[in-house]
Amino acid sequence: MSTANCPLPTAHRTLLYIVFIAILPLLFFPVRLPAQNTIPASLEHAKILTPEREAELRQELQRQLPALEAQAAAMKTVAKLVGPSVVFIESQRGPDATRRHTIQEDGSGVIIKWKEKFYILTNRHVIRDTPLSAIKIDLADGRRIAPDKAWNDEESDVAVLAVSGPDLVAAPLGDSDKLEIGDFVLAMGSPFGLNQSFTHGIISGKGRRNLKLGESNSQNGETNFRNQDFLQTDAAINPGNSGGPLVNLHGEIIGINTAIASSSGVNEGCGFAIPINMFMFVAGQLIETGKVTRGYIGVQLNSRFGPEAAAEAGLPRLMGAKINAISPRTPAEAAKLQPGDIILEFNHIPIDEDAQLVNVVSMTEVGATVPVLVFRNRETLTLQIQIQDRAKYPQ
Repeated sequence: MSTANCPLPTAHRTLLYIVFIAILPLLFFPVRLPAQNTIPASLEHAKILTPEREAELRQELQRQLPALEAQAAAMKTVAKLVGPSVVFIESQRGPDATRRHTIQEDGSGVIIKWKEKFYILTNRHVIRDTPLSAIKIDLADGRRIAPDKAWNDEESDVAVLAVSGPDLVAAPLGDSDKLEIGDFVLAMGSPFGLNQSFTHGIISGKGRRNLKLGESNSQNGETNFRNQDFLQTDAAINPGNSGGPLVNLHGEIIGINTAIASSSGVNEGCGFAIPINMFMFVAGQLIETGKVTRGYIGVQLNSRFGPEAAAEAGLPRLMGAKINAISPRTPAEAAKLQPGDIILEFNHIPIDEDAQLVNVVSMTEVGATVPVLVFRNRETLTLQIQIQDRAKYPQ
């Protein structure tokens, strides 16, 4: 017998209606059951600073502060010592600095005392093409003075201004050869015209060469200084810092801020300074003779000498500068250097690359005879070479 059309008993239908009415609210308003707490108590209260935790942190801070305060105190003292020596330089360059259409260059400088006279060290690009009368110098105490004389060197971007006047304060010179990567330094100057600005950081690199940097004498907007051996620092250097001092924690000048590596034109944590020893090699000659005499030996170097060529020559790694050719009637020819020789040391200075050798030779005293360690035919030999004046040889 079929039961497909048999109606449910009344009692059953009533029960179904009651169940449906009971669960209907749950379909639209589900009950939220309390979630089980699975977060550890240590994390749940991590951002809550209780009085006990605050006291604990303050005690910890007191233990840590002395070292930081000692470093901060040293930097404050350095700023007070060297600050009075830092100057702001304005120059107006052009055919006639009195005309309306002139270019104003702002930069920085630092006063030193050299053989009982006062001078300001700065960069050539700060004062280039500027008449002496168009160079204005603002001292830290607010006075404005003018230079008595100016010298500059295009190959190194070094410039020196002779100054005079009462109560000039000079900063001492340090020894940049003693610097190590990680040493704390302060960069001083007038970035964006903000006089007496100080930033701090570390020496983050040394021996930076073959750099194409910023302001220039060339039409393509690049500077290719022939003599480069830059210090690299992460102390903030910006436009207007050029020519200002890079100072160590002893309050000594160990570099002159010169350029930045930047895609935006402002500080990106990679600034460059001319080491003070190199700077004074040039500045001292400018002051004493009005020109710079640089060493010369007469070799043409292989700029493409790389790891593979070094290994093929028998060296354990890439080192030295490889000679491509010897110029006739030069110190290199007299010393019996040969094409293919790899110069490993020059005057006891290890040579890493060709640009370094050019720089080391140029800063060697003319007339001096120095040893050269050469790698030839998988053996080393030492030759003696006498340095001559580069200006006496065609370039």
